[in-house]
Amino acid sequence: MKTITFIIFIFGVFNNCLLAQVGCTDPLASNYNSNATTNDGSCIYQNAAVSPISSVLLSAAIQETSGLLEWNNNLFTHNDNTDTKIYKLNKTDGAIIQDYSLNTIQNIDWEEIAQDEDYIYIGDFGNNATGNRTNLKIYRIEKNSLSTTPQITTINFSYSNQTNFSAQTSNHTDFDCEAFVVTSNGILLFTKQWVSNNTNVYQLPKIPGNHIANLLTTLNVSGLITGATIKENLNLIALSGYSNMLEPFVFLLYDYTGFDFSTSNKRKINISLPFHQIEGISTTNGLEYYLTNESFVNDTFVNNPQKLHKLSLDLYLGNYISSLSNTDFFETEEKAVLTPNPTDGELYLKPSDKTNQDYQIFDLHGKLTKQGTSDGDKINVNGLGKGLYFLKLTQNRQVFKFLKK
Repeated sequence: MKTITFIIFIFGVFNNCLLAQVGCTDPLASNYNSNATTNDGSCIYQNAAVSPISSVLLSAAIQETSGLLEWNNNLFTHNDNTDTKIYKLNKTDGAIIQDYSLNTIQNIDWEEIAQDEDYIYIGDFGNNATGNRTNLKIYRIEKNSLSTTPQITTINFSYSNQTNFSAQTSNHTDFDCEAFVVTSNGILLFTKQWVSNNTNVYQLPKIPGNHIANLLTTLNVSGLITGATIKENLNLIALSGYSNMLEPFVFLLYDYTGFDFSTSNKRKINISLPFHQIEGISTTNGLEYYLTNESFVNDTFVNNPQKLHKLSLDLYLGNYISSLSNTDFFETEEKAVLTPNPTDGELYLKPSDKTNQDYQIFDLHGKLTKQGTSDGDKINVNGLGKGLYFLKLTQNRQVFKFLKK
């Protein structure tokens, strides 16, 4: 009897271990574990790049655009100089629709703009000149007062781990900041670390007063972070930034729990805009993004004025977002199989209902290499070269990875 009980116990433990297996749960990762049920932050991704869908010139009044948010189907930005206005922009052509003066506050170095349901927040915490500011702050503006007499309060803060306030040389500090997001419970700051090329994540209350920004974690982003946007209901944060050679990128954090980024997917996607100083980023659905760049003009070889860019990250996030928003998705994903994989010429969707489906095929760098409509459950890929590709079904955004022999 004791032997049977022991066997049942061991079987139960073994079964629970299978059910709770941890690993990389993202099918787009090179180390995807189809048996994993809990994401552990171990996903590894191939290099990828994306090109803007559109780019439009912005007004000379916002040459130093430094933050971006979308509210009521318009974009809002600001400069990082002494200008104390917020500018409302048309999403299509970038034209200034209206500006709002905030005459009761200063612009020492406004670097970011964010929002929640009731307030707009502006981060006056740029600190790259000497790295020793002691007046770091975030202004909080009541949205319903913006068009009349703006009601503004202040969130003052200091970093929990900054003890040295001696002046540094320009662009030589890890206590600069140009990015933050507002959550339902507080504020997350993402620093621009000129020395380490990482970003520190700090947590801060979103109520007026004097506060300590507590260090949560450090992320290896291999670049300078300049903007952030969040979709809290999707557990998704997108950071914008650029390298020391002004090569812009988006750094994605997604599939985390309780802002524990150690278990999140972390993916860096380069943006094909050389020598663009990307400063602001915003999204409303997690798939389409707007970004702005500061004017960067060098008489010798660069002339990149301030612009508004639109890009899609559907290829990289469509599968993940669909899994959260479509209750039938997991059943679809479990049943749908792309075969044979690897293939030397034809792919088949199993099980098949023989319905023609629109599709797109991308290479590992995110370049569209083929698109069309399937012949029932069959897709011909004879024309593709050897290598790894992503097949995206347009209707449900489901993404498959396959190898062309």
